[in-house]
Amino acid sequence: MVDIVMVGTVALDSVKTPFGQKDDILGGSATYGSYAASFFAQPGIVAVVGDDFPQDNLQLLKEKGISTDGIEVSGKTFRWSGEYEFDMNEAKTLDTQLNALATFSPKIPEEYKEAKFLFLANIDPNLQLAVLEQTNADFVMLDSMNFWIESARDKLLEVISKVDVLLLNDGEARQLFNTANLVKAAKQAMDLGPKYVIFKKGEHGALLFSDGKVFNAPGYPLEDLKDPTGAGDSFAGAFIGYIAKTKDLSEPNIRKAVVYGSVVASFNVEDFSLENMKRLSLEKIEQRFNEMQELRSF
Repeated sequence: MVDIVMVGTVALDSVKTPFGQKDDILGGSATYGSYAASFFAQPGIVAVVGDDFPQDNLQLLKEKGISTDGIEVSGKTFRWSGEYEFDMNEAKTLDTQLNALATFSPKIPEEYKEAKFLFLANIDPNLQLAVLEQTNADFVMLDSMNFWIESARDKLLEVISKVDVLLLNDGEARQLFNTANLVKAAKQAMDLGPKYVIFKKGEHGALLFSDGKVFNAPGYPLEDLKDPTGAGDSFAGAFIGYIAKTKDLSEPNIRKAVVYGSVVASFNVEDFSLENMKRLSLEKIEQRFNEMQELRSF
């Protein structure tokens, strides 16, 4: 039984940071999101890969309890290449090869259609709308990026009006709503329809906005940081995974979900791809969650 449908990308990444370089490693928004969610609930991925996609990557996902029934195989796999400098809040894209993603049309497997939770990860807003028409989720979260803000703004705003949670980084929020003030950006976002708006601030944590309330979740202070790729998707996956586990949509529980998102994202950035996540346990997540509570206790 799939609890959460994750619609996004499964990719092969080549990443260079000040702490190393890795080529053709497992990446993609649906990959990171589903793996993070799997610590709390059972996700199912909707994505496309090519004939060149390594089978052991699919096996890794299956062994974590992630359904891959919604992953299509066609052509060549989506590939992304990027580089980070010492300010690792934003990657410099070196190369993007859409390949099979260029003609991808998401199809939701029948066994996914009863899932009550849906994460629309960073893909074309037209595809996100197509997914919404095929599902009947009670709780929908949306992520996007500057490329879609620039090229499909009106369609993106239409999708935002149909979801419960909007998730953007702070730069994307300022760009989409044409304001330097995140409080004003959040108000504009909620006027469109979402009950909750989350602005990610990288190593500085995240801001959660709801009706008349603001919650500032800290970032976990890390000593070892190797690769921030997938941090936002790990945040999103853990967030919606915790909500799916608890089935509690109250504002206090949404706050807890934001902290769990920050916790799992902090583990993700400590190594390349899913390497540190593969060593992660729920016990370690709970331990760091308790440490995060101490950071905000006074």
